[in-house]
Amino acid sequence: MEEAIVMYPAPMLTHLAPMVEFAKLLLTHHPSLSIHILIATLPSQPSSTVPSPVPPSITFHYLPTVDLLLTSTGLDPLLFDVIRLSNPDVRRTLLTISNNYTLNAIIVDFFCTSAAFEVASDLNLPAYSFLPSALGAVACLLYLPTLSNKFTQSFQHLNVFLDIPGAPPIPSADMPPTTFKGNKLYDIFLDIATNLRRSTGIIVDTFEYLEPKSFKEINDGLCLPDYPTPPLYCIGPLIVNTTVDGDGVPQCIKWLNSQPSKSVVFLCFGSLGSFSVQQLKEIAVGLERSGQRFLWIVRNPPLENQSSNIDTKIDPDLKSLLPPAFLERTKEKGLVVKSWAPQLAVLNHDSVGGFVTHCGWNSVLESVCAGVPMLAWPLYAEQRFNRVLMVEEMKIALPMVEKRVKELMGSKEGDSVRERTLAMKQAAKVATSEGGSTRIALAKLVESWKKK
Repeated sequence: MEEAIVMYPAPMLTHLAPMVEFAKLLLTHHPSLSIHILIATLPSQPSSTVPSPVPPSITFHYLPTVDLLLTSTGLDPLLFDVIRLSNPDVRRTLLTISNNYTLNAIIVDFFCTSAAFEVASDLNLPAYSFLPSALGAVACLLYLPTLSNKFTQSFQHLNVFLDIPGAPPIPSADMPPTTFKGNKLYDIFLDIATNLRRSTGIIVDTFEYLEPKSFKEINDGLCLPDYPTPPLYCIGPLIVNTTVDGDGVPQCIKWLNSQPSKSVVFLCFGSLGSFSVQQLKEIAVGLERSGQRFLWIVRNPPLENQSSNIDTKIDPDLKSLLPPAFLERTKEKGLVVKSWAPQLAVLNHDSVGGFVTHCGWNSVLESVCAGVPMLAWPLYAEQRFNRVLMVEEMKIALPMVEKRVKELMGSKEGDSVRERTLAMKQAAKVATSEGGSTRIALAKLVESWKKK
């Protein structure tokens, strides 16, 4: 029978898109493979939100919508309820696929490991963990059970620097909130961390040159002092390649075409990043005072009493959200765009010289591959942890404080970060080229499941 692998991403676009890109990458070098991607569906997200186009060798299997008790509050608990309750359907789908294909492995998003690993074990199927995150964050997750045993207090109350192998000293309050004892997801993430060491291998969307300390210390077994460390495969950067051309060129790209080279700072804070009306007005005042050219993506403020939920059904009313006459006063130097812009195309535009980012990992990799230095402005999830990695270890960003926009675009410190980011852009090209570290890791990964 035809050989196949199964992929099971978490039902979030920020996790699904890198895994689909990984599937495409595998097919580029192993075109005979058949890849089956299982899609669980959140009640709040239609199942059609999968990246496209995809090669015919990739098949999507949509799992049935699960019945949820109305006990979940917020996106994150609901997400893990959907993953847990989808497990019987994952089992049935794997059995159905195995009737027609020889299954070599299942590659599971780390959010799904606790549930899916049990099924993989029952079917005697090698199970690999996939993490669309920084390698330093992987080191933190692997080391979490050790840290949990070491400290009785929750990290946010310690006020110390944590010594984590594979990471720089981390201020305890900058640890991901899901690692705080008492957080509603703490037990789930401790379970994920425990399951990670059971993986046949750990696949990470990064490249060795970007995070050499993390790569070495994880491989040296320092993050799992009492257990063998699974093989590590750095197969990134996985970038969704999109083009902007023809009659559909967005207004922001046309505007960038008229700006001087490397003169514009781009502000964009991810699909869930939002600010209160007061914060938006403060950002506007800071941009105007800086005198810097800017392209700013503004989303609606969070819905009342729901800090991470944004009303995406209506466009933001810029005149009511921003200071009076701000748009008129800054029209010669700035452009404010409602809700969305083609981020990859913007970052790769010659006019863009800096990126104010929420530190989401997909955005960080896009900026690295475009050679654009960053100002780190974390908002949620593991982004404060990412900021420490970006500023202290990778040295591709400055921390966001007052007057930093001007410093990023024109100072010795900004120039240093720019040179470092450009070097990482070149290193990413080398990693993904013939004989590069990513290509070698990919070949080793395929070889590993063929031996099973």
